[in-house]
Amino acid sequence: MFGTLRTLMVGANARAEERVRDTYAIELIEQKIREAQASLHAAKGTLASLIQRQRAETKQVQSVQTRITDLTTRAKMALKDGNDDMAAQAADAIASLENELEGRRQTVARLDQRISQLQHSVEVGHRRIVDLKQGLISAKAVRHEQQIQSRLNTTIRSQSSVEEAEELIAQVLGKEDPFEQSEILTEINRGLSHDTLADRMAENGYGAANKTTGADVLKRLKSK
Repeated sequence: MFGTLRTLMVGANARAEERVRDTYAIELIEQKIREAQASLHAAKGTLASLIQRQRAETKQVQSVQTRITDLTTRAKMALKDGNDDMAAQAADAIASLENELEGRRQTVARLDQRISQLQHSVEVGHRRIVDLKQGLISAKAVRHEQQIQSRLNTTIRSQSSVEEAEELIAQVLGKEDPFEQSEILTEINRGLSHDTLADRMAENGYGAANKTTGADVLKRLKSK
């Protein structure tokens, strides 16, 4: 029982989340693009720092190489003059510089590798963001068309309502006048009961009228 309810709740939540994602799809895409741009900006900053460090290490490598070349020349001159002590000191310095040079070369190599990898990642990220922006434009166009279609459907439904109202009006106007119908029924009933027979005979000159007419009143007024 509880397992079934839990499954139903999970399904309802999933459907609700899907509806929310569909409703705010454009906003979500825009937010994801902003997040991707922020990540790309951070990656570019890291890449710039690595390149700066790599350039500094490269300069140090060149500087150490120059010092080694200079001391090597001086050590040879000392040996030529028989100054073995000075030559030995130069040799120790050259050995230390060569060890430093090897370490710096390894550092430059590692930086080159990291820079190459990060440059590739930045390029891929940039292309993906461009694609996302193009996709956003297409998504906005589709959403706009959907909104137009929705308004069109609403208009069509409104037109159906208008047509239905027009039919109802025509139906009402097409009905017979109930008041006129009532008067006709009264006349028919009076005719059937012979209530109007004496009046109709009087109008044809057979006996006195049962009702005073406007002509009778006018005749009486003229005689006075």
